[in-house]
Amino acid sequence: MARVKRALQVKKSHKKILNATKGYKLGRSKLFRQAKQAYIKAGQYAYRDRRNKKRDMRGLWIIQINAAVRAHGMPYKDFIYGLVKADIGLNRKVLAELSVKAPAEFEQVVEKVKKALAEVGAKA
Repeated sequence: MARVKRALQVKKSHKKILNATKGYKLGRSKLFRQAKQAYIKAGQYAYRDRRNKKRDMRGLWIIQINAAVRAHGMPYKDFIYGLVKADIGLNRKVLAELSVKAPAEFEQVVEKVKKALAEVGAKA
């Protein structure tokens, strides 16, 4: 049987990894073994952080809403409770965007929530 030489395929796969790790520090961008490890680890971090990003964004939205609602003299937890009681179906992302980009509309939402909380307080 003929001898199989893999130089071309190996060179191609090495080049792919080394191109992907351009810009990494020291041997992680120049030496194949280190580059391969860095490439694999970077992929793991990217996969994990695509999920964590959603968690981080929700936290950011909560902070923005809390700051905006406190300016209207109400804590965040009461605001969220009032949203449920007023049957307002806006999520935290939209509320945070409203508080920054359209404060007048956000103020209307806060007033509706305050009304709903007053009604709940009157019933109790």
